[in-house]
Amino acid sequence: MPKMKTKSGAKKRFTITSSGRIKRSHAYKRHILTKKDTKTKRQLRGMTAVHDSDKAIVRSMLPYA
Repeated sequence: MPKMKTKSGAKKRFTITSSGRIKRSHAYKRHILTKKDTKTKRQLRGMTAVHDSDKAIVRSMLPYA
């Protein structure tokens, strides 16, 4: 059997922690930032965990992670 390919989009967007959790960055932080409140932009910084209902989908896109 051939090797499974990792989805290149998922490879760029998700990281797996040592404990097995999947980290992702926040959305809505790329453009049109002038009309967004400073508090909103500040809270969109950093990373957050992938929701439990989406973990299986992300795992299937990253077969060797």
